[in-house]
Amino acid sequence: MYFFAPRLLKRIVLTLAACACLSSPAVLAQPAPVGQPPVRVALIESLSGPFANTGEAVFRNLAWAAERVNARGGIRLPGGNRALVLERYDSKGQNEEALSALRSAIDDGITLVAQGNSSSTAAALIDAISKHNERDPGRRLLFMNYSAVDPVLTNEKCSYWHFRFDAHADMRMAALMDVLKDDKAVRSVYLIGQDYSFGQAVLREARKQLGLQRPDIQIVGDELHPMGRVKDFLPYVAKIKASGAQAVLTGNWGNDLTLLVKAAREVGFEGKFYTFYGNALGVPAAVGDAGVGKVIAVADWFPNATSAQSEAFYQSFRQRFPKPQDDYVHMRMQLMVEALVQSIEKAGTTEAAAVAAQLEKAAVLFAGHQGVMRGADHQFQQPLLVAVMDKQGAPGVRFDVEGSGYGFRVIRTIAAARAEQPHTCKMVRP
Repeated sequence: MYFFAPRLLKRIVLTLAACACLSSPAVLAQPAPVGQPPVRVALIESLSGPFANTGEAVFRNLAWAAERVNARGGIRLPGGNRALVLERYDSKGQNEEALSALRSAIDDGITLVAQGNSSSTAAALIDAISKHNERDPGRRLLFMNYSAVDPVLTNEKCSYWHFRFDAHADMRMAALMDVLKDDKAVRSVYLIGQDYSFGQAVLREARKQLGLQRPDIQIVGDELHPMGRVKDFLPYVAKIKASGAQAVLTGNWGNDLTLLVKAAREVGFEGKFYTFYGNALGVPAAVGDAGVGKVIAVADWFPNATSAQSEAFYQSFRQRFPKPQDDYVHMRMQLMVEALVQSIEKAGTTEAAAVAAQLEKAAVLFAGHQGVMRGADHQFQQPLLVAVMDKQGAPGVRFDVEGSGYGFRVIRTIAAARAEQPHTCKMVRP
């Protein structure tokens, strides 16, 4: 099980009780490995506001990973095993709040930071952590990124202290294009995204890839919308429908995606959705039957990936979190924690520079899925999968999503070597 520092325990227990993030508060009563103080990781994420559901979903994933580590005895270090602790810091979806949370984590003595839901926040944290490490080398920090996928973060803004475990936007787009290039029924597409660095990067790469791989496709719409502030997407989807688009391509996530596809269903849009994140957080239920065969998503893993190890992995998560609304699990977050623990144990210390030296050459295999960290830019390399929404019970769709009755059937697997892309990082090492 995972454990919390005593000074934060009351606050965290109250938070868990309020949001029902975990199935039972009894997990907090399990004993930690005897010996040294725990190894603490600060989760800086949106735990309130319009994207709170995404932050809580991440917390469940990382908490579950920490539970497994501690169930097998914790992190093996000289002087005795140590428990892995996950501590929550609410960024409220704002960069300034995230930086304030980072300062609080530093004051609390934490040197390991995890964040991902927002590339603009990740960029701000990378800059702040790099400056802090230069000013205060005795308390250096390490930043683990599980889903902030603006390509610039491992290119122009790469940092020795930052490690990304998700495929970046250009890698994800290339995987989607591997399917879209063969979808000859699509001759027109509408591009829409959130108006910040990630959303802009997605649309920029979409235009580039369409021009290279499907120059016959007409881009009939290309727009950005305010992130997390649109409550009614009907005006947007009215334009999409009026444009005659046969498909929508979007990197939207969280409520910005759920509300978009829900509005599309309401106006009777019959085209396809090529998405980065259409496989979770309410999207399948929101689109219903209209999404069967029409909502396509790309990810590092899907519950219906065909292997006994993958199935056992997913089944164990559903047993741990049986509520349908908690059905959000990502393999990359599990691999991230496993890579961190492996690197700490090999370094024989939690000191950031020593751990980073091991983490940049980490290779992990878990539940039949494997990946390696590319040391040149700290971009994790792993297979990517593309899947299409279908009814549960259809061939290749044993598991549904969030109790919706709809799941995702894998239609394309891109090997890690093929998913890999060149980088422009000029890594500065300590």
